[in-house]
Amino acid sequence: MDFTLSEEQLMIQQAARDFAQQELLPGVIERDEAQKFPTDQVKMMGELGFMGMMVDPAYGGSGLDTLSYVLVMEELSKVDASASVIVSVNNSLVCWGLETYGTEEQKQKYLSRLATGEIIGAFCLSEPEAGSDATSQKTTAIDKGDHYLLNGTKNWITNGNSADVYLVIAQTDVKKAHKGINALIVEKGMKGFEVGPKENKLGIRGSDTHSLNFNDVVVPKENRIGEDGFGFKFAMKTLAGGRIGIAAQALGIAAGAYELAKKYSKERKAFGTEISNHQAIAFKLADMHTQIEAARFLVYKAACDKDNDGNYDLSGAMAKLYASQVAMETTVEAVQIHGGNGFVKDYHVERLMRDAKITQIYEGTSEIQKIVISRSILKQ
Repeated sequence: MDFTLSEEQLMIQQAARDFAQQELLPGVIERDEAQKFPTDQVKMMGELGFMGMMVDPAYGGSGLDTLSYVLVMEELSKVDASASVIVSVNNSLVCWGLETYGTEEQKQKYLSRLATGEIIGAFCLSEPEAGSDATSQKTTAIDKGDHYLLNGTKNWITNGNSADVYLVIAQTDVKKAHKGINALIVEKGMKGFEVGPKENKLGIRGSDTHSLNFNDVVVPKENRIGEDGFGFKFAMKTLAGGRIGIAAQALGIAAGAYELAKKYSKERKAFGTEISNHQAIAFKLADMHTQIEAARFLVYKAACDKDNDGNYDLSGAMAKLYASQVAMETTVEAVQIHGGNGFVKDYHVERLMRDAKITQIYEGTSEIQKIVISRSILKQ
């Protein structure tokens, strides 16, 4: 498979790299410490077309392929994973689902504003008792004729307080199990919808993560995505593509940490020479570079599979599983190469190490990815 980037893709990659260095890097440590949402940077990313990269231009999007999206995610994540996860959720989990399965009215009302970054979205699946086991939805959407009455709690919601549009997965008919689940569009400000406290997290601290509470929220029937009972399938299809975005995020975190470690190793001296000249450090860099390249090929292949209607359930799961593992291992080694300096915030690698861990957890844990992979290969 040829992963030679086109001239347009190279330009997009460079634009994302420039933006990350010029707009995300200044203040990234302070935003992390203060858990500050990057409001100004998100607005600029919308202006650059990063918030609706794969959306048809007819709905305000950039109309680009998945590989271009992956390139942007990688470059942003090298510097600020909090900013990149906002891009990932808006693109993969919100815009894609609306464009693929939404009605024309839903697209006109929500998609065009989401794709330009005028507003941002959130995807609401996880619950206190339904994380990896997404079939165990306790949030209910009771059919009341012309509307649903929504009640329940959602946990770990990225963009929880900053979003304007929420795609909420809820159970309508318990007797039908996963076939009785629906996906509903909920707007901020609907009566009975409350945003819970902000989570105090290990990493991606600039991204606002909240629980959400729904108390007799009236959701019009026209806000249902797809046919009655389509919600669980909608969630699984959406997450399959979302894994590619998180795999790209993990790849970027790993690559960012590696670049910092390599630069530091060529500047820091010990025992009369740069530490990169010591085999113990040189071999660490060799392993990091090899693993990152392997992860990059998996991520790029998953993106190409999605663009070419391939089995990206499998390739996306493999990419996320491996890239997230590489992100953790690489960032730990980057801290080690920095020695004592790696343990302090000014050198950035400790933040990247903290950010890396979540890539093994959200949008399907590594254990869930192994279930997806094993089931897929055993069917072949």
